[in-house]
Amino acid sequence: MNPITAVWPGQPNPRGATWDGEGVNFALFSENAHKVELCLFDDEGRREIQRIELREQTDLVWHCYLPEARPGLLYGYRVHGPYKPEDGHRFNPNKLLLDPYAKNIAGQVRWSDALFGYTVGNKREDLSLDRRDSARGMPKCKVIDPAFTWGEDRRPKVAWNDMIIYEAHVRGFTMSHPEVPPAMRGTYAGLSSAPAIEYLKRLGVTTVELMPVHSFVDDRTLVERGLTNYWGYNTIGYFAPEARYSASGKVAEFKTMVKTLHSAGLEVILDVVYNHTAEGSQLGPTLSFRGVDNASYYRLTPENKRFYADYTGCGNTLNMVHPRVLQLMMDSLRYWVGEMHVDGFRFDLASALARELHAVDRLGAFFDILRQDPMLSEVKLIAEPWDLGEGGYQVGNFPTGWSEWNDKYRDTMRAYWKGDGGLIGEFAQRLTGSSDLYGHSGRRPHASINYVCAHDGFTLADLVSYNDKHNEANQEHNRDGHDHNLSWNCGVEGPSDDPAVRALRARQQRNLIATVLLSQGVPMLLAGDEVGRSQQGNNNAYCQDGFWLDWTRDEERRKLLAFTQRVIAMRRDHPVFRRRLFYKGHAESGPGVKDIAWLRPEGGEMTDDEWNKHYARCLGVYLAGQALTETDLRGRPVRDLNFLLLFNAHHGPVPFRLPDCAGGDWRTLIDTAFEDGLEIDGSFAGGADYELQGRSLVLLRQVDRTPRENGAE
Repeated sequence: MNPITAVWPGQPNPRGATWDGEGVNFALFSENAHKVELCLFDDEGRREIQRIELREQTDLVWHCYLPEARPGLLYGYRVHGPYKPEDGHRFNPNKLLLDPYAKNIAGQVRWSDALFGYTVGNKREDLSLDRRDSARGMPKCKVIDPAFTWGEDRRPKVAWNDMIIYEAHVRGFTMSHPEVPPAMRGTYAGLSSAPAIEYLKRLGVTTVELMPVHSFVDDRTLVERGLTNYWGYNTIGYFAPEARYSASGKVAEFKTMVKTLHSAGLEVILDVVYNHTAEGSQLGPTLSFRGVDNASYYRLTPENKRFYADYTGCGNTLNMVHPRVLQLMMDSLRYWVGEMHVDGFRFDLASALARELHAVDRLGAFFDILRQDPMLSEVKLIAEPWDLGEGGYQVGNFPTGWSEWNDKYRDTMRAYWKGDGGLIGEFAQRLTGSSDLYGHSGRRPHASINYVCAHDGFTLADLVSYNDKHNEANQEHNRDGHDHNLSWNCGVEGPSDDPAVRALRARQQRNLIATVLLSQGVPMLLAGDEVGRSQQGNNNAYCQDGFWLDWTRDEERRKLLAFTQRVIAMRRDHPVFRRRLFYKGHAESGPGVKDIAWLRPEGGEMTDDEWNKHYARCLGVYLAGQALTETDLRGRPVRDLNFLLLFNAHHGPVPFRLPDCAGGDWRTLIDTAFEDGLEIDGSFAGGADYELQGRSLVLLRQVDRTPRENGAE
């Protein structure tokens, strides 16, 4: 590359590096900087060939325009200003900085002490300026040409109550898929390949929720232990797709993935981490935000601005109180919706985003802006409704328009199927959409994202195979990860060849999968749970790049997959399992007709006394599909059949008296006590006893009696 000879003033908007077809505009916000230099690099990013001082400043934004610059140009910044950590300032022009608005980040961090703004090992810690140049170890920003042919791409816009979310890792999903070409495995291209999409469609999910794809950094401590930040919750670039997931190295590959998934009717939701960055605490590296304007970008402790307010457990918290930082997040969200066509977001530790001062403010600027934004208010917003700060647990308290990961659902279902007592009342609340959490604010059942397993914690197979976490591979002496797992190993810790143990574990997996998929709300499955993926008891596998989806299929995996597909199809075909409104518990379509009834094993409806029995672990629920008065989104009336769900978390069988409803008997659709989850001869008369096996779930459908059964010839 030849040196740039022409430098024009440029514009303060938009932020970042913007190719307009003739040249590139550069714009960087820094409120407290004294001088900003744009650094240009050769095509390999190894040699800095030119520094250009940005002499124009408008509203605290430094900018210039380079008419000779073209897409593919590699660049970074050096920002001059005071190095006074006690005042919150950590400027160091010796450190090359990534553009907070970079659309593409090429290369990975190569760790050394030179990447830190202070002298590592100095007795005064971070108070001493380090003068070594960090450019050699830094990735570089790359100017992109955003042009892409979207054609007739349309968002699937799956109705909330029709959604089934599949939480997946871009790399882990296809890394060992035998039908995906090797060069495409573990990439955006692999995820959108024909074999991957065929699997998702056959499974029956509607929405793929991707673990972080924003550009992220592998922590130095992990790299030095031979590990990586596999999950990616360590963001450094909020506009750039993670390069290691790209087979081509081009941003267009991500767009192609979204377009291809949309063509298959699948939505794409991104797990986003706007609560903290990869720069960590005051002892962390200087990679971007810290060196651009530390006092603006981060929440600092008022009594000593050398330290960071840490509501995330990751060393820092982004300062959403500052209008330019809030703007960065909003610009990022709009970019992924407008330019990348994604369908929504799941916000990691979302409570941290709502902290205007110290307390969580559910009506803070963050929520107000999202609600009013014409683009973002139309996409799906899901909160992880907690952080690690005081008052950070906010399940049920997010505003209308938001859905939430419901950990009360997770814990209740785990504890119930483990066999804990005194839970049937809580179990019933969670099964029917958690109206106690969401109904008071006018939200609907879809506000509850129902799950028993997610990336954080045990997989489903491990949940029924381990009593305790086994995180030794993380090299943290098994101190990391949760201890309160509500798991049960079915009698043996870890792998077992005992047929009885393996059969019980398979049954428990069927119980949990069926419960999630037949509950009101939005079900979410962790990728691989449908085929028994294990992490060998590791419940915090954030640094383990190897627990990929196993595409080999033994008999147990094939049966679990087929069972999952069957229950998903059941949910899809019957609106009674995916209602738009909460159950009323009383007449909907006429006198004496109930939309739901809770039944005790000996027959009849549950009484207050029955709900309060600590030993009770068995109950039934009658779902009156014929009493539905809902309409679909086109205003058409919704009708369905009547169903009966029976649950028994007791270890022994329980005879369950089937309701004798006028005009109908019962046919078994699912019985998790059987290996394939289905009883072959499953027709029962109303009033008969059903032998409900220990630790099993049964779904029955009401059917009309035959003329002979009604007394006719």
